Amino acid sequence: MTMTIEQISEKMKDIDFAMLATHTAGGAIAARPMSNNREVDYDGEAWFFANDSALMVSDIDADPRVTLSYQGKSGLLGMRPFFLAVEGRAMLVRDKTRFAEHWTKGLERWWPQGIDTPGIVLIQVAGERAHYWDGEDEGEVALPGAGGSLA
Repeated sequence: MTMTIEQISEKMKDIDFAMLATHTAGGAIAARPMSNNREVDYDGEAWFFANDSALMVSDIDADPRVTLSYQGKSGLLGMRPFFLAVEGRAMLVRDKTRFAEHWTKGLERWWPQGIDTPGIVLIQVAGERAHYWDGEDEGEVALPGAGGSLA
């Protein structure tokens, strides 16, 4: 039975970090850890703050195709962890109103001035499809970003 986006969202709440993979100017694939922020319900969009000077920002400017990969903790009694890969498109958001909508406690650690931090950018990843595996079941789920536009 294929998981729903709600079931995937529930499993993601136990995952601290995602790896965000972009395509570099030279054609390589580069990945870096991003906070998964377990306070957020996943609805097909993921949001991450970054510094505008980060290489991934210029990667996204040049090619918005990205992949997010997640790995959960091992379950009880030796159960395998939950794995998830989300293919999608990223958009760079530089609007303080949107910053405020996605700001959570703890981000001040990296950006002490909050949403007024110079050079901060919000990365929106609209998922197009998700591939999952939990040790017993695997499948693919079409996400709202498939064929849609980024807003």
